[in-house]
Amino acid sequence: MPTKAKQDALTPELVLAELKAGNERFIKEESIKQDWKALAKTTAKAQYPKAVVLGCIDSRVPVEIVFDQFIGDVFVARVAGNIVNDDILGSMEFGTTVAGSKLVVVLGHTSCGAVMGALDGAKLGYLTGLLEKVRPAIDASVEGDEEIASTNESLLDRVTAENVRLNVKKVVEQSSVMAEAIERGDLKVVGAIYNLETGRVTWLDD
Repeated sequence: MPTKAKQDALTPELVLAELKAGNERFIKEESIKQDWKALAKTTAKAQYPKAVVLGCIDSRVPVEIVFDQFIGDVFVARVAGNIVNDDILGSMEFGTTVAGSKLVVVLGHTSCGAVMGALDGAKLGYLTGLLEKVRPAIDASVEGDEEIASTNESLLDRVTAENVRLNVKKVVEQSSVMAEAIERGDLKVVGAIYNLETGRVTWLDD
């Protein structure tokens, strides 16, 4: 069970190592069995999470499961395309500076519908504006005169990774609160990609 003492003893590097180990357990089908009802009861009055994860809304990427984490271990924010905005930044600042988490993860995934929609120029109500936020990743990833379409699997993969990197950069550059924590060594912000077929999380620039 997460406690203040356990949280205080963690470093960003230790938390990252725990998430990596959890994903390995998930892949090997060795996830730790938990008494979920007991955990819900013991964490009801306070929380001491170790990480904040910004993931995509995709139903196939259940963050706590793929990292083999439990009730009270991680804050999870989810939005199509794992896009950083002011509300997400505020939530991350709460999760780190106020609640003590040591790591922020921006988690993209393979075959992301938001990235595919952005590549295909999809338009639908408010979704249109959201997909426009993926455009910088497309512009940074296109090589020469290659086809800009979701059927271009190489481009899709590159844009997915670049979108994660750009959103990691937004966290660091737009939040002075988290930038200060990073400078002190109290926080680390990283990017990763979850593979829908294998269940493996690949860490970018690690």
